[in-house]
Amino acid sequence: MVSSALRIAADDRQHSPAPQPGAAQSVLAGLPAGSVWQAGRIAQHPGAVHPTGFSALDAELPGGGWPAGALIELLLERPGVGELSLLLPVLARTPPDQWIVWLAPPLLPYAPALARAGVPLTRLLIVRPEQAQTLLWATRQAAVSGSCAAVLAWMGRIDNTGLRRLQLAAEESATPLFLFRPGAVAGQSSPAALRLALAARDGLLEVRILKRRGPPSSRPILLAVHAADGARPAAEAAPDRLDTVR
Repeated sequence: MVSSALRIAADDRQHSPAPQPGAAQSVLAGLPAGSVWQAGRIAQHPGAVHPTGFSALDAELPGGGWPAGALIELLLERPGVGELSLLLPVLARTPPDQWIVWLAPPLLPYAPALARAGVPLTRLLIVRPEQAQTLLWATRQAAVSGSCAAVLAWMGRIDNTGLRRLQLAAEESATPLFLFRPGAVAGQSSPAALRLALAARDGLLEVRILKRRGPPSSRPILLAVHAADGARPAAEAAPDRLDTVR
């Protein structure tokens, strides 16, 4: 009886009409705009985005800029390759009632360069937690507060659970959270919506897109970061300062 039932089921499948392509297309057409994207195209980010200030980079990012409510990983070959200059245009647009929080920066930010780029120094907060768990907690609190235009955090070690908490915090408050990590973690998985690898190349900043919503990026982007929004190169920074404009 079992074998007869299997044969009947097989016969039913063979005689069942094949799905029509037009039916599938009509179903997809009825879905909300932006909910379906083709793998060969860069997707539109579902939320707000902030232009990076670099047209070549905007053209490669979903929605055309930094996602407003997302964890963004910037993986560095070493500190000071131009990673902060990459963020100067978005930091310069900080509203007067919001903050820019820096958590555990490896060097002291170079205030004159930030001021020349238009970053409001009075809205800048620098936090240096002593322990890794405190750093994770403080970063999450800054992100979920809803009072920050951007959160920048430097973390040498963080597990996937910690990354997930930061991603959820950024989504909850629609705050861009920039997480600076060593380039050695590029091969590890991450829930971050966007992952970029940054390196200095002949006076330019090389940007490789490791993860985005859409097809893999096939080539690096070279940016003259010091030219963003008219920012001028800063004087040579002291050893204990982070030259933010290169």
